[in-house]
Amino acid sequence: MPVRRLSDGSWENPALYDVDPAMNIPRMLAKRAADHPGQVAVERRTAVGAWRRVTIDEMVRTIEDTARGLIGLGLQAGESFAILAPTSYEWALLDAAALSCGAVTVPIYETDSAAQIHHILADAGVVMVVTATSQQADLVESVRTGSVRRIFSLDRGAEREILRASRSVAPVEVETRTNAVGIRDAATIIYTSGTTGVPKGVELTHGNFIESFVQAYDFLPQLIDDPSSRSLLFLPVAHVLARFVMYALLTGQGRVAFSPNTHNLVSDIRSFKPTMLLVVPRVLETVYNLASSKASGRMSRLMFSWAAHQARALSQATASGDMGEDEDAPGVPFGLRVRHEVADALVLHRVREVLGPNLTTIISGGAPLAIDLANFYRGIGITLLQGYGLSETTGPIAVELPSDFPPDSVGFVWPGNRMRIAEDGELLLQGVSVTSGYHNLPEATADAFADGWFRTGDLASIDDTGHLRITGRKKELIVTAGGKNVSPEILEDALQTHPLISHVIVVGDARPYIAALITLDTEMLPVWLTAHHLPVVDAAQAADMPEVRESLDRAIARANKQVSRAESIRRFRIVDAVFTVENGYLTPSLKLKRNAVLRDLAPEIDTMYAQGEAEKAAGRLTADGHGEQR
Repeated sequence: MPVRRLSDGSWENPALYDVDPAMNIPRMLAKRAADHPGQVAVERRTAVGAWRRVTIDEMVRTIEDTARGLIGLGLQAGESFAILAPTSYEWALLDAAALSCGAVTVPIYETDSAAQIHHILADAGVVMVVTATSQQADLVESVRTGSVRRIFSLDRGAEREILRASRSVAPVEVETRTNAVGIRDAATIIYTSGTTGVPKGVELTHGNFIESFVQAYDFLPQLIDDPSSRSLLFLPVAHVLARFVMYALLTGQGRVAFSPNTHNLVSDIRSFKPTMLLVVPRVLETVYNLASSKASGRMSRLMFSWAAHQARALSQATASGDMGEDEDAPGVPFGLRVRHEVADALVLHRVREVLGPNLTTIISGGAPLAIDLANFYRGIGITLLQGYGLSETTGPIAVELPSDFPPDSVGFVWPGNRMRIAEDGELLLQGVSVTSGYHNLPEATADAFADGWFRTGDLASIDDTGHLRITGRKKELIVTAGGKNVSPEILEDALQTHPLISHVIVVGDARPYIAALITLDTEMLPVWLTAHHLPVVDAAQAADMPEVRESLDRAIARANKQVSRAESIRRFRIVDAVFTVENGYLTPSLKLKRNAVLRDLAPEIDTMYAQGEAEKAAGRLTADGHGEQR
């Protein structure tokens, strides 16, 4: 791979392919149908639970029919078309059909509030909305803006109405509309949920998608451009990462299935048998915690802990690359190989079984993944590729390779792009994946770029081989009263794998020492309590249990080993709260909205530090804040 450092200190990965300026996403789908006629592109769940195969030819024909219907209903080229629905085949059809009309697709998250939906409709000038349910349609109706002409819902027969309207439109009309769109034309406006402020509309072109994902055919050929590749998508395709992967697979040679309801995810994995999963770290944390919690009894818990340690040790011994099928790689001691085989036979194979018999690769993105967790999955034989990207970079701007995926890296810069580190440590980006700006926000667009480089807001480092490592958020750095700069993500990531912890937020800005607020995982709590032969109680009662506090104490002590004394957590407080997308504390990609949490939980933070001062005055707390943690 030709990743190279340039004379100005930046790192470049030249594009592997040039793209025809007249190309667009619908034409890319049609190209696959022409190059690989009859090839299965999608498998759909039927009413009886089986998977029905859909060839790329059938999909393209249905897209064209749907596009004719949208034209018949009055959708014009350049107009905004919104979709509010779960990850599904219907979402993909509607998106591709709108793009075939020359329209601009505007995704709306299922979790968006009425106020957010109103902002999106008004800012993008949406003229037509398709929702999954009548309840969603009613919600859109309640905040309808003057630009909206039609609102449809799939459960009220939207598909039938669209197909009826197609009868009056000749196929040549779709062809004319599609051929008028090139790579520099707008494809979508994606409203970033953001961790602060009003959502901004990120404008992405057909070229942002196509010039990015065509590089994956050689960059990640076995995942994207291989007929044996099977991917089950369950993350919201309204989010740019899942949508990017969806189109990369559909225009390559991969096969896609959709799991719109995560409650059915395990059964969908078992029946579809994916070779690849796209996940956010929270999914990997949940799988690990569930496996850990099933170890009831002291000996079972010790066995799981020992087996997990062997997995991480094997990963660390092979950290420079893919273990593949051969564990006799240099650096793996014979004793470790034997211990790992025993651990696999007793424990680890059960975790792989949850992920399906064919799974070889997991791509993790959207948020940082704890190193211990990355090592665990690598150590059970999964190729775990971490990546990094933003809505503004059309999803992935860096990704690890199956031949080179150290657990603390997010990989190499994506082909067609460049990256460099500014003097203050901020990651800057340029290239085919990067947005031209924000919709209707010229000042925000100007602020987002410096001398032609997009400012990510993330702190990072790049090693001598070109591996990118994200070290924190520029705006989220904590500066203690003593002037120490602390990146909270390191500690938060280390603690996130504890089965009792739902979320953790490290605090300490302008405070004498670092502390943390912790919310308990209400789903895992009863399992953990039962496994430890403790009475099952609610989260508020569990917060006062010595066994719970002692377990968290030990976890914090382990996390503190990764940082200096001045950066370590000295005190924590369990708060009776739940952080969700619905209540505004998480983004749809499950990132913590730190400012919202800090604002609303300010009394809890003040109380925690006040108790520390009181205990210090009473002689029960040392000068640096260390003492009883409540």
